[in-house]
Amino acid sequence: MQTSTAFDRQLTKLDAVRLLKLIGSGAAPKLADILDEAEVVPGPAIPRDVVTMNAKFIVRDLATGHQQVRVLCYPEDADPAQGRISVLSPAGVAMLGLPAGATAHWHGPAGAACGARIEEVLFQPEAAGDFVT
Repeated sequence: MQTSTAFDRQLTKLDAVRLLKLIGSGAAPKLADILDEAEVVPGPAIPRDVVTMNAKFIVRDLATGHQQVRVLCYPEDADPAQGRISVLSPAGVAMLGLPAGATAHWHGPAGAACGARIEEVLFQPEAAGDFVT
């Protein structure tokens, strides 16, 4: 279950196209729901505080209050030990397209409810003028 609180998801057109290819591989059934529901906008129109692909952001674990820096990436670039979470992971798909201030909820590997608040987007490719990465 991926939900957010009082925020709509936004994705760039480029991210949506690339993520649709992952869905086509059959690897991402939850991602299909997100893509169906999200507002898709041109890269230059995405707000600076939205978690897009390759964005670096701070999240606060709802259970512990612990803050961590994360980067949302494609599966081949994932490295959880380095804070790089795959968009296909439960946490990654839950945070995709949410703005700072939103809370993402998902279920962990053992089925436990998890949640994190997106505190701040530190880097977003689109905000830096990168509309092709």
